[in-house]
Amino acid sequence: MKRSGSSRQAHYHNLPLHCGCLAGSRRSVYIQSTLKRRPGYRTLERDLIQLQQQQLFQIFVVVSLRKGSSGNAYSPEITQQFPKMFEKSSRHSRDAEDRLKAIPKFCFPDSQDWRPSADVPSETFSFVLTGEDGSRWFCYCRKILPSGKGKRLPEVHCIVSKLGCFNLFAKILEEVERRREISPALVYPFMRSVMEAPFPAPGRTITVKSFLPGAGSEVLTLCRPVDSRLEHVDFESLLQCLSVGKLLQVFASLLLERRVIFIADKLSVLSRCGHAVLALLYPFTWQHTFVPVLPASMLDISCSPTPFLMGALAPCLPQLLELPIEEVLIVDLCADKFVVQLGDEDCILPSKLQAALQQILEERDDLLRQEDQAELSSLVSEAFVRFFVELVGHYPLHMVETSNGGKELQRDSFRKSHPSRGVRQFLQLFMDTQMFAGFIQDKELRKGGGKGLFEVRTAEYLDSYPEPEPSGVNKFLKGLGNKMKFLQIK
Repeated sequence: MKRSGSSRQAHYHNLPLHCGCLAGSRRSVYIQSTLKRRPGYRTLERDLIQLQQQQLFQIFVVVSLRKGSSGNAYSPEITQQFPKMFEKSSRHSRDAEDRLKAIPKFCFPDSQDWRPSADVPSETFSFVLTGEDGSRWFCYCRKILPSGKGKRLPEVHCIVSKLGCFNLFAKILEEVERRREISPALVYPFMRSVMEAPFPAPGRTITVKSFLPGAGSEVLTLCRPVDSRLEHVDFESLLQCLSVGKLLQVFASLLLERRVIFIADKLSVLSRCGHAVLALLYPFTWQHTFVPVLPASMLDISCSPTPFLMGALAPCLPQLLELPIEEVLIVDLCADKFVVQLGDEDCILPSKLQAALQQILEERDDLLRQEDQAELSSLVSEAFVRFFVELVGHYPLHMVETSNGGKELQRDSFRKSHPSRGVRQFLQLFMDTQMFAGFIQDKELRKGGGKGLFEVRTAEYLDSYPEPEPSGVNKFLKGLGNKMKFLQIK
């Protein structure tokens, strides 16, 4: 394992790309046990269906810093909460209370470093808490310095929702801050109005009416994007932090379900880049630990033997480097460099598909200029979807009916039928991941259902399969070029 800018010797052995028998056996056992524990593969589409008819958010809290009993250190705690209590009838009330207790640490992951200040810039970030049943709480936060004179401590306003839509809740939090500056008494009536608002469908707009002293009645307009997959995603921040080459190496590491840690000096950078890089995995869904911002007091979680994507603030890096973390990629988002790496990250993806992805991303500005109404999120999404279509888009041809009326993937014929040797070699590794196992399990169990972008592009791909010419990078670019008209759909 390579360490950049560190004189410490690595205590770990390089893990070859093909993996050893023992490592492969451990991975197989882990995948099988996890799939048994979660028979339903979690997909974004399924989550969105279950979210309909729910409230816009579940709870709103204010987290403040309080001086501890010993010394001058501060510890975060919830000082205000709306609504006051969870429903007593909820079967998951105990799990909800446990997650509620964890929120302060994630709102102030660096609480031990805080001191009263007269100038703290506001910052918006988010994190996700997963319950025992696999359900997720999206926690949207805005750190502000309360109005007043002299030095004072910041506080964090946190909205907990089952809806992943960063921009929508960032707008709500800005309105909360605006009211908080006038009077804290204005916050609760506003949040009550937000909670009573209907749950918006993708592409739909809702309005929230509230009263503001001096301005009278105001109407806040909230809109969800048409493409629900991208409403929690900020690809711009990710591409600003990482060069295309480094980004694709991180992407490759996540595809093989390795351990990845992001380092940055801002909470907002960690949360935005973490959510964005996982969005690149669509139509596959990251099923493992994801902690966008790891509190300093919980760094030892990174020693877990299972796959994870975590983020940590820059002051935590020296402590992380002292921990016995196996097979990890540590990425400095501020410097666009790998602090620790295995060394094979640039050799994981099939070379021709990697070259095609790299060309699209490096020429993104030129491509967007050619399409007046195109958006970066749509371009990036189409490029990575095209990558997966080229990689596994032929899977329906190898699904056969079983005796009980279900479907089953013929794994060997699926892998061996791909015309590219590089893809066949990559599939041998990728097919051992939990992401792939769960994806195929979902296809085997699914009967009908809606079609997402990947299914639409796969159907188009199969209409011309097999295609003798062009091949490799040119085929990839031609396929994406044929879809440019879709980039205008917002």
